[in-house]
Amino acid sequence: MSSLAFSVLLSLVSAVAYAAGAIVQERVAAAGDSRPYAPLRNGAWWVAVALNGVGAVLHVMALAYGPLSLVQPLGALTIVFALPMAALFVHRRAGRTAWRGAVMATVGLAGLLALTGSTGSHTLAGPEQFALATGTAGAVLVLLVLAKGFHRPMLRSVVLATGAGIAFGMASVFTKTVAVEWTSGSVTSGLPTLLVIAGLAAAGLLLSQAAYRGAGLTAPLATVTVVNPVVAAAVGLTMFGERFRFGTTGTLIALGCGALAAAGLVLLTTERVGAERNAQRGTESGGRRTDEHVDAPAGDADGSRTVVLPEPAKPVVPQGAAVLPDPFPAPTALSLPLTLPLDHGGGRVEFDGRQAASGPARRGDLEGRAGNVQTLTPPALR
Repeated sequence: MSSLAFSVLLSLVSAVAYAAGAIVQERVAAAGDSRPYAPLRNGAWWVAVALNGVGAVLHVMALAYGPLSLVQPLGALTIVFALPMAALFVHRRAGRTAWRGAVMATVGLAGLLALTGSTGSHTLAGPEQFALATGTAGAVLVLLVLAKGFHRPMLRSVVLATGAGIAFGMASVFTKTVAVEWTSGSVTSGLPTLLVIAGLAAAGLLLSQAAYRGAGLTAPLATVTVVNPVVAAAVGLTMFGERFRFGTTGTLIALGCGALAAAGLVLLTTERVGAERNAQRGTESGGRRTDEHVDAPAGDADGSRTVVLPEPAKPVVPQGAAVLPDPFPAPTALSLPLTLPLDHGGGRVEFDGRQAASGPARRGDLEGRAGNVQTLTPPALR
């Protein structure tokens, strides 16, 4: 097996591992365990960490054996592989837009693979590494300053996401240099290159996180997904001596394939984020409807509640028959304390939860009222 074929195989397996790790992480997050350090106590989360680690190691190995202009774009197959894997393992269906984007990305990447020529392994010398590190830091700082000057959240988000994509792509460039040196047995970069890789990865992470503020997830994620392989491929073609087949014609076709793959990745990203947002809105609207239709019974200030009873059916009275008044009318609402008139003696009956007064105070109260009052105390308070 040639080094090119071996690097492609490693890239495909790496993308599958990344996709599986992302699906497991999503399932762990959907569990909704809000306890501190809850993922650390979840075995599935550690499986996701292991899958991401395997994907990272395989990606570094692919960079060591294959051209940067091909390996880095193939890393975007993670989003493509996530569609059938999510449908198979978690039964989540994707829309037509997502499948259309997956087909476009696959065709574009297949065109890049067909046009990539076999080249030897190259590394960057010390001055080239210093120039790239300095240029990348300057570009990221310029984009950061521009982002602060924009008042529209969408423009600010796209600029920050562009900086994140540049940082991630350049981190892969330096990673390829170290990987080629390690596989060839001549390590000359040393600790400074490793520090540059760590700094670029951290900068990309922070910039991408800042890009998500105020502009949602769609635009930043699509920008990072496209800018990352484009930057890495550009460096691979200009500084690593990589080339495409058929000369200028092949290079132009490869650029068209890259644009097709980038458009497919944008469709994939926007459709997935849109589906998740619609699902979240549906859940929230369902909760609001439940709150609107299921109301707690209203109560008075003193804690009493109104109980609504169904009105009893009225008996059918033959025509011409005398209608007598009902001596016991059925109430339609009961409210405690409740006072009902008595048909005898002009008095009334009070149902109250308080203890009945006794002695002169009670007699004085009765003498000051017209008629007789009979107070019935509930058995529980007697």
